[in-house]
Amino acid sequence: MNYLSHSFIKPESIERREYQLSIAASVLQENSMVVLPTGLGKTAIALIVTASRLLNAGGKIVMVAPTKPLVEQHYQFFSKYLRVNGAEETSSDQFTMFTGATPNKKRIQQWQNATCIFATPQVIKNDCLAGRYRLNDVSLLIVDECHRAVGNYAYVFIAEEYFRQADNPLLLAMTASPGSNLEKVQEICGNLMVSRVESRTDTDPDVKPYIHEREISYLSVPLPEKLENIIKTLNQLLASRLSMLSGLGFTVASPEKLSMKAMNAISAQVQARIKERDQSGFIGASIHAECMKLRHAISLAETQGSEPLRHYLFKLQAEAADPKASKASIRLSQDPEFQELAYQAQGWQEELLQKPEYIVKIVQKQIAEFPDSRIIVFATFRDTVNLIVKKLADAGIESHRFVGQSTRDTEKGLSQKEQLATLARFREGTFKVLVSTSVGEEGLDVPSTDLVIFYETVPSEIRSIQRKGRTGRHGAGNIIVLVTKGTADETYRWISQSREKSMLKGISSLKKVPYNSPSVPAEKKQQMSINDFSCEPEKKIREYDCEPEKKIIADDRETSSAVVEWLHKNDTIALEITRLEYGDYAIGNQMLVERKTARDFVDTLVERDLLGQIKRMADSCEHPVLIIEGTDIYAQRNIAPNAIRGALAVISVQFGVSVFMVTGPEETAEMLCVLMNRELGEPSGRPSMHHHKSYRSEREQLEYILSAFPGIGPRQARSLLEHFGSLSAVISASEEELRNVEGIGQKISGVIYTLSGKKY
Repeated sequence: MNYLSHSFIKPESIERREYQLSIAASVLQENSMVVLPTGLGKTAIALIVTASRLLNAGGKIVMVAPTKPLVEQHYQFFSKYLRVNGAEETSSDQFTMFTGATPNKKRIQQWQNATCIFATPQVIKNDCLAGRYRLNDVSLLIVDECHRAVGNYAYVFIAEEYFRQADNPLLLAMTASPGSNLEKVQEICGNLMVSRVESRTDTDPDVKPYIHEREISYLSVPLPEKLENIIKTLNQLLASRLSMLSGLGFTVASPEKLSMKAMNAISAQVQARIKERDQSGFIGASIHAECMKLRHAISLAETQGSEPLRHYLFKLQAEAADPKASKASIRLSQDPEFQELAYQAQGWQEELLQKPEYIVKIVQKQIAEFPDSRIIVFATFRDTVNLIVKKLADAGIESHRFVGQSTRDTEKGLSQKEQLATLARFREGTFKVLVSTSVGEEGLDVPSTDLVIFYETVPSEIRSIQRKGRTGRHGAGNIIVLVTKGTADETYRWISQSREKSMLKGISSLKKVPYNSPSVPAEKKQQMSINDFSCEPEKKIREYDCEPEKKIIADDRETSSAVVEWLHKNDTIALEITRLEYGDYAIGNQMLVERKTARDFVDTLVERDLLGQIKRMADSCEHPVLIIEGTDIYAQRNIAPNAIRGALAVISVQFGVSVFMVTGPEETAEMLCVLMNRELGEPSGRPSMHHHKSYRSEREQLEYILSAFPGIGPRQARSLLEHFGSLSAVISASEEELRNVEGIGQKISGVIYTLSGKKY
C-alpha cells in the first residue's frame, strides 16, 4: 500500500478500498459516526484515520470497545498493522490494553509510555474520575459499537470529558446497527458530539463488490403437546393475576396480548396510585411482579424449552423459601397449580422442545460437508448454552461455551483470560463450535465462521444484525434461525425483520445528522487530505482551583453513579477514587457518607441489614452522614410509614447519624460539597474532644485511642497499628518511621511525634 506507506501503515497489510478511503477522508474533517454493514472493514477505516492523525497531529490514540475480547481483538489488529513513528518495527510498549485487573500504578505508567491505548470504557471512565491521567494529548478517540452511547453508559462520560480536556480533539464512532429509532440515533450523535454520519448499506455501489452472500433460513420447530399443556397452565396462572389487577381497577391486556409494552403500561398505573398513597397501588405492584415472573416462564417454555424452564421454576421455589422473600415470590410458590407444575418438572428427564436435536443435526451436516467450518450458536440464556454444549458432546462434537465474566447463581462465568483463550482456540480450529450468549454478538471477527445458528429469534434489530454479522465477513456464510411454531418466537421474528428494514431505510438517509457539534472549532479542523494535515494546537491545561485539603474521596463502586460525575465536573474540589471499607464517600478524616436512593433504602431495610450497615459506618467515624435520594421514601413499597419512620429514628437518634433527604444525584453532589466546606473549613463552635463510641473488641479500642490524634481517622489508625503492632510502638516511633506507613505524610507524622512527647 504505497499510497499510505508514509502514514504509518505497514505495506501490503490491508486491501485498498475506495469507500474506506473516502469515509476516512470525511472522518478527518469532523467528529463522525460511521455506519457500515459487518465485514466491510470499520476497523480498517479506524486504522487509516489513526495513521493520518499520528502522522499529522501526533499525540495518543484511544480506542474503546464494550467487551474485553473485542478490546483484545483491536489491540492485536493495530499491533500487527500500525507502524508508530514510521518505524519498521514498533516497540511493544507503544500499544497497551487496559483492563480493570491491571493495577492502577501500572496503568498510569502504561499511559505515559504508550501511543495507542485499547480499553473498555469503564476503565477509562474510572481512571479519569480518579485523576490518574488526562486526555489532553489524545488526538483521536475511537468509539466502537457506539450504539451503546445512550443514558448513563460510560461512553457518554468519556466523550464529554474528552472534549473538555483535549487540545486537539477528533472522535470516530463506529457501528453496524445504530437502531431503527431516529431519535436514538440523534441522541447518540449528541452524546458523542458527532456532526457527520457516514453510512453505507449492502446496496450502495461502492461497497456492493465487497459484500459476501449470506443465506438466511428460518427453520420451524414444532411445539410438543406436553410442553403446550405446560404453557397453558402458565397462561392460566397469568390470567388469574391479570384478573386480580382488573378487579382492582387497573386496565390490563389479555394474556395473549401481554407484551412488554402492555406490562409497562400496567406498571405506570401502579406507580401513579402508589404516589397517591392508594393501598391498591402497593397490592398491584406485588401482583405485577408475579405477572413478570410468569411471563418470563412462558417465554422460556416457548423459546428455550423445558430444561431452562425447570431450572427457573426451582429457582422461584428457592427464592420463596428465603426468609427475606418478597410477597410475590411467596404467593406464587404457594399457588396449588404452580406447586403441581414444579412437582411435574422434577420428572422431566429429557428436553421436550426439539431445538437441541435440530442443532446437533445441523452441525453434523455442516461439518460432514465442510470439515474446516467454524460454527457459532447463539442462545440468550446460560442454561440453554450449557444444554446445547451437553447435547453436542453426547453426539461426539466438541464445543465450548462463551459467556460473560459474572457469576450467576452457582455457575461461574469465564474470566477475561479464559474468554481470550477460548476465542484463540476457536480461531485456530482446535474445536469447531462456539456456543455463545450475547457477549459474543458484538464485533468478534472469526474469519472462517461460515455458519451462525440462532437458538431463538430476538426482537431487537441491533442484536439480530450483530448476530448475523458474525458470518459472511470474509466469504459466503449461512444463517439458520430456529423458530418455535405458534409461539413468541414467530412474533419476535416479524418484529425483528420489520425493525431491521426500518433501520436500513433510516441508514440510507443518515448522510448528515442535524446536530451542530460545539467541540471542534473551525480553526482546529483539518484542511484536508488523507495525506496532508497541519494544525498547531493551542495548549491548555486545566488544574483544580482548590486547596489540596478540599478533597472528597469516593468509593470505587460509586463510579457508575451520576453523583461522582457531578463531583468530577466541579473544579473547586479534588476528587479521589479508592475502595472504602465503610460508606460511599469520605470527607476529611472524620466524616463518612452513605448514599442510598429511596428505593434502595426501603429494599435494604426489608431484605438486607440496613441498620447493621449504618451502625458499622457510624461506629467507624466521628461524623456519620446518610443521604437519601428520592422524592417520596414512603411510596416505594407496601410498608407501613411508621416502620420507615422508626428506622430513621434509630439511625438518627440511637446511632447519631445525620440524615439528609435530597431529590437526585446533582443535589447529592451539592450536599457533599457543602458538607466538605463545613467539615474542612473554619470550625463553628467548640467540637467534642472525642465522640463516645461503644466498642466490642480490644482491637477497636486501640483504633479508637489512636484516632484521637488530630488528622487521623480509622483508616490511618489501622494502618499504623498493623505496621507497628502496638500503640506504644506507634507513639515511640520517629517521624521517618511513621512516614514509612502508607497514608501517613509529613503533617500527620509530625503531629503524632510532637504530641507524643509534649508536656501537658
